[in-house]
Amino acid sequence: MNRQMVINTLGHITLAAGALMTLPTLVSLICGEYRVMWSFLIVIAIALALGLLMKFVTKPTSKIIYAREGFVIVSFSWIMMSLIGALPFTISGEIPSYIDALFETVSGFTTTGASILTDVESMSYGLLFWRSFSHWIGGMGVLVFVMALIPNIPDRAIHIMRAEMPGPEVDKILPRARDTAKILYIIYIALTVIEIVLLKLGGMPLFDSVVHTFGTAGTGGFGIKADSIASYNPYLQWVITIFMLIFALNFNLYFLLIIGRIRSVIRSSELWCFVIIVLASVGIVSLNVFHIYGSFSETLRASAFQVASIISTTGFATTNFDLWPGLSKAILLFLMIVGGCAGSTAGGLKVSRIIILMKAVFRELKKALHPRSVRVVKMEGKKVDEQVLSGVTSYFTVYVLCIIVIFILLSIEPVSVETNLSATLACFNNIGPGLDAVGPTLSYAEYSPFSKLLLSAAMLLGRLEILPLILGLNPLLWKKR
Repeated sequence: MNRQMVINTLGHITLAAGALMTLPTLVSLICGEYRVMWSFLIVIAIALALGLLMKFVTKPTSKIIYAREGFVIVSFSWIMMSLIGALPFTISGEIPSYIDALFETVSGFTTTGASILTDVESMSYGLLFWRSFSHWIGGMGVLVFVMALIPNIPDRAIHIMRAEMPGPEVDKILPRARDTAKILYIIYIALTVIEIVLLKLGGMPLFDSVVHTFGTAGTGGFGIKADSIASYNPYLQWVITIFMLIFALNFNLYFLLIIGRIRSVIRSSELWCFVIIVLASVGIVSLNVFHIYGSFSETLRASAFQVASIISTTGFATTNFDLWPGLSKAILLFLMIVGGCAGSTAGGLKVSRIIILMKAVFRELKKALHPRSVRVVKMEGKKVDEQVLSGVTSYFTVYVLCIIVIFILLSIEPVSVETNLSATLACFNNIGPGLDAVGPTLSYAEYSPFSKLLLSAAMLLGRLEILPLILGLNPLLWKKR
């Protein structure tokens, strides 16, 4: 284990955490929220002091990063960012309980959108900006963001990207990992700016446009109004619907479009599977809830928005879908598990994994009928390596086990099974709102401190896709070679 390089990189991350807080500090200054501004300044000072100490005390003799360093760096970076990011909420007094503030911050960085706030409209602009900005930072990945900025990041940092980016397999778009990170963020920023402009053109105030775009881009879903997106006009709801789906697609597809490889995009089986799931879900839900809304346009808009919100794991809402019929709620629960595409900012199991798992099942069924036959699993017209196939199967097994364990531990709470199950799925898959007592119009405030810490861990496990966090916190991994 290259401990010096790990600590040095964590120092960079801590400095980045302090630097990122300058934006909400400026928002607080502009809005005249001086108490909140000073809260940010105090945390910035703490982050800078700690970051500089970690950076300059350790002088790595080698900058090589292998898989084990990648897991440790990713795990501790996300935990550190969350611990530091929660401080302004508590120091300002707007969320007095640090555990509540930590839950809100973890929910922000993991782009979950689950909240303990019961009166979000009473929050200061600076802290509303910070919680939504944390979505934007966490959407593409904290480490990917730092890699795009740090000039001397080692090329073996692809191990960091693979530990942090969602999906069964992460490859470089360009030969150098840092160049790949830059390309991803250029696309991310461009799409962010386009959405802000479109929302502003639709009459949404600038502040609202920015924070809602942050929530959409990171597929997080923190709102600034009690009714989430319901009070905004149909045009704005459709813009957010479309961009939730855009950010749930694999960002590699946008790179392929930029370089003119349109055929490769059209041939993407994951893309077409995602589109089919969305269209089928919208169609079924629309038929199932038409009697509630009456008009075709309102039914389609409500159905499309909620389907896009759940499958992209954003968590915005325009209606209380907890009041929908059982079939529609069952479809939403299914979409919570499916999630978006690999290489997107969305959470969930991922469409590509589901495709690979289904093909693997069919292969085993065919092998049962024809034991001597040799069959391979293909994805995007290419053979899926047996190592990748084994990894996907193992991940699914651990995924199910984690959900079962978290659900059983959460069942200590004296609430309904529907509440605890949907809360587990919503937090583990980084969605936010669940059903019943944690529905889209309610919050997680009533859960005990233990359950909030448990759900915070579930959010981190889901965002980092289990293995990086489990392996990164394993003491055996820290031993020197």
